[in-house]
Amino acid sequence: MARKKRILVVDDERDLVDLISMNLQRHSFEVLHAYDGKTGLDLAQRHSPDLVILDIMMPGLSGQEVAAALKSDHQTAGIPLVMLTAKSEETDIIVGLSLGADDYVTKPFSMKVLMARVSAILRRKAAPESTATVLAVGPVVIDQSRHEATLEGKPINLTGTEFKLLTALVAAHGRVLSRDQLMNRAMGVGVMVTDRAIDVHVTAVRKKLADFHWMVHTVRGVGYRMISSQEEA
Repeated sequence: MARKKRILVVDDERDLVDLISMNLQRHSFEVLHAYDGKTGLDLAQRHSPDLVILDIMMPGLSGQEVAAALKSDHQTAGIPLVMLTAKSEETDIIVGLSLGADDYVTKPFSMKVLMARVSAILRRKAAPESTATVLAVGPVVIDQSRHEATLEGKPINLTGTEFKLLTALVAAHGRVLSRDQLMNRAMGVGVMVTDRAIDVHVTAVRKKLADFHWMVHTVRGVGYRMISSQEEA
C-alpha cells in the first residue's frame, strides 16, 4: 500500500489549523501541524513533509522567514510550499513567490480551492518525466529522470516550479515561450497566476544561473527563450 502523503500546516490561528487538518484528513492525507513558525520549521526539517501549508503573517518567526530557511537548506528546498496570507495585494503575493512558494491562497478562502491547489501541486510533483530525460543548452544540463539541474557540472538549487520552468525553456531549443505557455508547463493548466508572478520566477532562475543569467533572454512583449551565446540576444 502506498504511503499517505504528509502535509504540514503552520498557522497561528488554531481554529483554522484544525479546519484545514480535518479537510486534509478527509482527502486521505497524513497531517502534521504547528501554531508558530519555529515549531513548523523544526517539524519540516525532522519529518520532510510532501508539502507545507504556511501562513505568512505569524508572530515570532514569520512565514517568510520559515520559507527562506526551508529553501536555503538542500534537504528541504524541494518541499512545495503553499502560502496563506490575509493580504491580497499583488506585491505581497510576489514576495511569497519570490521566496520559493509554489502557490498562494488569500484569506478568507474556500477550503475546496485550497484542497484543489494542494492536489494539483502534488500531481505535478509526481508527474512522470518525458522520454527525453537529459536536456542541455550550453553549460546548463537538465536530467529529468533524476530531477536535477546543473550549471558547469555543479548542482543548481531550484524549487519545483523553477525546475519545471527552466526545463520548459531548455526543452524549447531556442523557441520563444509566452508567459501563458510557461504558466501551463511550470504550474499546470488552469492554475491562475499573474504574468508578474512568472516574471518573479524567471528572475529567481536567472539569479541561480549567476554569471550565465543572460541565457534566459526576454523577448519583449512575447515571453522568454533560452540562448546559448550572448550574440543570440
